[in-house]
Amino acid sequence: MDESRSPCSPFLEVIETDREGYLHLAMEMSETGGRLVSVWGFFSESLSLLFSSYFRGERLFTGRLSLSGKISDLPSITPFFPVASRMERSIRDLWGISFSGAQDHRRWLDHGLWERVPLTQKAQPETFGEGDYPFVRVEGMGVHEIPVGPVHAGMIEPGHFRFQVVGEKVLRMEERLGYSHRGIDGLSRNIPWNRGIKLAGRVSGDTTVGHALAYSLSIESAIGMEVPKRARFLRGLLLERERIANHLGDLGALANDAGLSFGLSQFLILKEDLLRQNKSVFGHRLLMDLISPGGVRKDPGPLPIAEMSGEASRILQEVEILEMIFEQHGGLQDRFFGTGTLPPETAQKMGLCGVVGRASGQPFDLRRLWKEPPFDETGFTQALETGGDVRARVAVRFFEVKESLRLVQEILLKLPSGDVFLEPPSGESGKEGIGLVEGWRGEILCWSRLEGGDIVAASHFHDPSWILWPALEMTIPGNLVADFPLINKSFNPSYSGHDL
Repeated sequence: MDESRSPCSPFLEVIETDREGYLHLAMEMSETGGRLVSVWGFFSESLSLLFSSYFRGERLFTGRLSLSGKISDLPSITPFFPVASRMERSIRDLWGISFSGAQDHRRWLDHGLWERVPLTQKAQPETFGEGDYPFVRVEGMGVHEIPVGPVHAGMIEPGHFRFQVVGEKVLRMEERLGYSHRGIDGLSRNIPWNRGIKLAGRVSGDTTVGHALAYSLSIESAIGMEVPKRARFLRGLLLERERIANHLGDLGALANDAGLSFGLSQFLILKEDLLRQNKSVFGHRLLMDLISPGGVRKDPGPLPIAEMSGEASRILQEVEILEMIFEQHGGLQDRFFGTGTLPPETAQKMGLCGVVGRASGQPFDLRRLWKEPPFDETGFTQALETGGDVRARVAVRFFEVKESLRLVQEILLKLPSGDVFLEPPSGESGKEGIGLVEGWRGEILCWSRLEGGDIVAASHFHDPSWILWPALEMTIPGNLVADFPLINKSFNPSYSGHDL
């Protein structure tokens, strides 16, 4: 195998492979404790690429398979990493290329309504419009089905859940997603990066900072540029403020799903305070369009910096009080404890990261592993629980929101002087880069390939929800149907971030 490093990070390694080497890399990673992060592809008349990224130790290894000529099929890594199945099925739906060795050949993003293959515009095979999705069914005395969605109550994104139950106990739950598909991979092709960054910030609206940062890092990696230190600190600040806002919202929603509406109202007040300050300081409640290749677009002055630090201190005190209320509320703990348990060994096999992974004993956090600025100067402490139930996921969120509030104050205190943006130089055609970010759900990956100048030939966005959704399926059996909303909220995967 020919190995080459990413130009910007010693933690990223790209390994050029042939078909046999691509599968060998997957087998090697599976046998040596590696975990799958993402699978994606890029195909054109002149170039066909298939990628698979794995984390092992502190490094991200990416297998890059380059193919020439007419491609009849692609090698599947599902025998080594079953969680790759939906990623490979999505590639098949979007590009019209099947995977040899795959076990599941059902459509995923395509609901039987696409007359042509989206990214090639070739005619669909004869199985087009093949009918209802073939859910796996459980047979037996007293087993019945409960369909839920894709339309849900309230302002929730669309997704379908098919429950096989006996009485109130769930035997199996299977998901059907793709209703939020917008064609992000197609929209990212052959556009300037100042348009691509706006697209990145809208992959999943609640993670606009995370995806925009991953996209920017991929472009900067491909170009080989470094951004100013102050910009890197401000990026870390924005990332933590996004994490705080989402964790506050999730903690309130979890309290509400367990019957404590007081918790919802209190956490929503704190979240609203944070979002209003975002608007006041940065011009957008969700911090959208602030990060771009080259740095950040807004530099707060001394007064907003002092105000943000003071607000973080105030919110931290409120969160500590609410955490004590949660821990002492018997009814709440009764709903949380032992519900939706994902054992550490299952989490390890699936390669789980983020809040859900750390609640099931998986000690992965890029802020600790890579210690990129500003986290190399802030004394970051990682959350970790082993219970794997709703209680553990709540505990990780409480720990992380408190740690992020502390980080916000420390980042602001140590904020270096200097520029916050440098105009990126022209990119060289054919150069590629990968960006990886510890978003509030987990690891966000973005791959970009340059066309030359400021044009990006293609990008692929990977949200941690690609791993979270299958993990949720593994967690539901054995629980009550009525506990599904609570368990689902404790995972809180993104529909749009997955459906692209």
